[in-house]
Parts: sequence; C-alpha cells; structure tokens
Amino acid sequence: MRGTALSLALALIATGAQASPTPEQVAEAALRASPVWDGHNDVPEQLRDRRKNVIADFDFRDTTNTADPAKGEIAMHTDLARLRKGHVGAQFWSVYVSALLPEPQAVQATLEQIDVTKRLIARYPQDLALCLTAADVEKAIKAGKIASLMGMEGGGSIGGSLAVLRQMYALGARYLTLTHFRNLAWADSATDAPKHDGLTDFGRDVVREMQRIGMLVDLSHVSEATMSDALDVARAPVIFSHSGARGVASHPRNVSDSVLDRLKANGGIVMVVTLPSYVSDEVRGWGNRRTAEKARLDEFYVNDPAAAKTGLEAWVKANPAPRSTVAQLADHIDHVVKRAGIDHVGLGGDFDGMGTTTQGMEDVAGYPALFTELARRGYSKADLGKVASGNMLRVLKSAESYAAAHRGDPPIESPTTF
Repeated sequence: MRGTALSLALALIATGAQASPTPEQVAEAALRASPVWDGHNDVPEQLRDRRKNVIADFDFRDTTNTADPAKGEIAMHTDLARLRKGHVGAQFWSVYVSALLPEPQAVQATLEQIDVTKRLIARYPQDLALCLTAADVEKAIKAGKIASLMGMEGGGSIGGSLAVLRQMYALGARYLTLTHFRNLAWADSATDAPKHDGLTDFGRDVVREMQRIGMLVDLSHVSEATMSDALDVARAPVIFSHSGARGVASHPRNVSDSVLDRLKANGGIVMVVTLPSYVSDEVRGWGNRRTAEKARLDEFYVNDPAAAKTGLEAWVKANPAPRSTVAQLADHIDHVVKRAGIDHVGLGGDFDGMGTTTQGMEDVAGYPALFTELARRGYSKADLGKVASGNMLRVLKSAESYAAAHRGDPPIESPTTF
C-alpha cells in the first residue's frame, strides 16, 4: 500500500500536477493582465499647496522624502516607483481647487491645475502618457505607460458656465465632480445643508451637456437628492470617482443602497475610496469625538492655547485613533457587488488627498494587498480584472459612444451673467 501511494505521488509530480494558486498569485496574475485604473489622485493639489506649481526641481520618481513636519506636511503617497509597484496602469489626476474660492478664481486655478498636470506628464514620457479617450488608455497600457487622464473636482471649476465646461473638456478634463464639500448655486453637496433638494434646472443642463460632449458625470461628494436628480437626467453611465458604500459605513459621502440599485440600471460605477473616515464608522466616530474634545478644551482654556493643546494630546494618547483596514475596504467592494453587480465597482483611492490612510494601503503601492484580500474571498481573476480597470474602461467607452451618437445635437446654451 505504501509503495502504491509513493508511486501515485511520483506520477503526479511527473505529470506536472500543481496545487491551486494562492490568493497572492491570483491577485498578481489579475493585476498583470488588468492593471488598476484609479479614479482619483490629488498629486496636482500637492504640487499647488507645497510648491505653488513650480516643479522644475520636483522628482516624481521618488517622493518618499517629501515630509516636512515644520509645515505639518506628511510624505506624499504617490510617485512613479510606487505606482509601478501598485500595478497602477491608468490614473485620473484630480485638478482640484478649493471650494472656498470665488468662482472666477476657481476657473483660473483649474486652468493652472490642468497646466501643471500636463507639464508633469510631459516630463516623464517613458512612464506617463496623456490620455483623452478609452483608445488612448488602451494604447498607453499596452506600451507599458501609466495612462493619465484629468478630472475636475467641484462644479465651481466651471464658474456657472456651460461655455467654460465645454472649454475645460477641450483642454482635456474628462470628468467633473458636480460638487465638493459645499453647495453650489445649482447643486447640493452631501456635506452641506440642503438648498435645492438636489439639482436646479441649470444643474440638470450641466449633466445633459456633459454627457452630450462625452464628459463623465461624477457623483462623489454630492447629496443623495443630487445623485437621484442626475440619474433621472443621465442617458450614459455616471461614475462615483471616490466613494464608499453607505451600507458598510454611514458617512453621507457614501452611496446608499437605493442609489446602488439605480446605478445598475444606469450602467455606472462606484470607485471605492480608501479614505479612512469613509471606510470605517469607527474611524469617523473617533474623529467626531476628537473634534468635540478639542472644542471643549479650546473653550475651557480660552486664554491658554498651550494648555488646550496639551489637553488634546493627552486625550489622544488615552484614546488612540482606530485604523481602517484592507478587510473593511473589501467589505465595501463586496457590498457594491451584492447590490449592483460585479460590473459596477472600481477603485478611487483619493491618495494625496488625505492625511491618514487605510492600514495596509498607506500609499499607491498598496493595491496588491487589497486584491489579495479579494482573491482570498473568492473573486476570480476575471472578476478582479473588472474591479481593477475593466469596468472603468467599459464606462468610458459607453460615455464616448453616447457622445458620438449625439454629435449632431446643438450645444445647450445659457446666457452670460456679466
């Protein structure tokens, strides 16, 4: 009997029989075949805040040494080496400007951010390629470059003008997040008191015109009423460039189950965010408690800021901050898949736009850890390819097809305001 078992084992070895691939191997194979298309990265904001967009001596090959404690600046999350390590093959760079800017200044600042992003891409032609279409993305990835697209974050960037919207598209912007953290004159934000109950008539025209020209409608940051109004108007897929599932974490920035149900019919995608307070209710709750304690101490020590600072440091030491985890991030993906389906989920890290990160995904190099967790949960190589970039590629192609079919439609006109 022992000799028979030994013979069988030797026969299996001789025929090349192998054990099933590990989750790490499945993840690696999926990411090599379909690299990550990340929906939101704030490197352009860092260039503005840290360097005033002067980048002649900026080294994007390695930014791990960019921390400046004296200025309260942490090291950047993104550079070319870590993008490669993280298997990022396509990136929407956010040409974000502050929602606090008056709209004329916001328009100028957005133009400056488009400019600095293009200049950064042009400095690294072996690694980055400016992309305007889905075909451009496919060509760049095939050439081993990181496909680089631009997205505007916050409707203040168009200054209440459809003409400016069209010109931003002509300059290369391929999505617009309708709001940021504040309401606009035509749209409600998720983190401001409702003003319009969603979109105004002009806001609906913004959505229509975006889809007519092929610009993706991004519903991250908007209120649920705005999400619903946009979906009422949309005839092409919409995106959430960096949002979570409210069924997992209750932040108002996240997407409710009722909207996820509608997203499936629309054909759109939720690109799951890694920002801890959107990933974890525990992290968000701790942040709220810290804010309340700071307010209490500031009032108690109104004439002694040093004592208030010391008190807050003692509170934080006694109440250490929780960390969001890769497993929780995978829970968001699971939830979107359960409600909307595997064809409607992607990734939008929000790296370089946050002060803290999810444990195990401290920078853009961390994506393999998430894909390993998903593979451990039973996601196939094909499913992982959809999450990584296949779904986003489909959405952009669909938006382009809709725009091509409506190329003959006249532009929506709106009167100038000054």
